[in-house]
Amino acid sequence: MKNILILYYSRHGATQQMAQFIARGVSMVSGVEAMIRTVPEVSPETKKIADDIPDSGAPYASLSDLAQCDGLAMGSPTHFGNMAASLKYFLEQTTEHWFSGALVDKPASVFTSSSSMHGGQEATLLSMMIPLLHQGMIIAGLPYTESELLTTTTGGSPYGATHVSGSAGDLVISEDEKKLCIAAGKRLARLVAC
Repeated sequence: MKNILILYYSRHGATQQMAQFIARGVSMVSGVEAMIRTVPEVSPETKKIADDIPDSGAPYASLSDLAQCDGLAMGSPTHFGNMAASLKYFLEQTTEHWFSGALVDKPASVFTSSSSMHGGQEATLLSMMIPLLHQGMIIAGLPYTESELLTTTTGGSPYGATHVSGSAGDLVISEDEKKLCIAAGKRLARLVAC
C-alpha cells in the first residue's frame, strides 16, 4: 500500500477540513492511503510550549513521515501571501532529506485557506512549492478539466485547492471548494499509484 502524507497547519480549522477532503479524494484510488499529520505552533518564546502529542486532531508529523511517504499534499493558511511559520519551520528541518534525495521525484500538491478572496492565496501556494521544488518533488496542480475552476465564485486555483473562510472564519467550505479538494487528492493518488 502506498501512502500520501497530508501535512498541514491550521489555526482555526479551515485548512484542517480541507486536508480531510483531500484525504477523501486519496481514498478513492485503490492501493493508496492518506496519512494526515499536522505541525505544532511556533512559539515566540524560547521554550517548549507544545506537548509531543496534540490534545485533539491529527498527530504531529515527524521527519520520517515525510521521508517515507510516496506523495505529499501540504496545506497552510495564507499569512500575508506566504505559508504559516509553523509549516515553514518544519520544512526548514529537512536538510537531511535534501542531502539524501529522499523526496526526489515524489508527487506533491499544495492547498491553502484565507479570509478573503484576494488574501494572497496563489502567492501562498507558490511559496509552498519552492521548498518542494528544491527537494526535487514533482508539483501537481489542478487542471482546468476540473470544471469547478471555471465556475467557482469562492476558492480554487490551478496551483492548488483553496478556500475563502471569510473575515470571521465562518464561511463553510463551498461545494466547488470541496470538489476541488477531493479532485486534488484523487489526482495526487493516481500519480502515486502509477
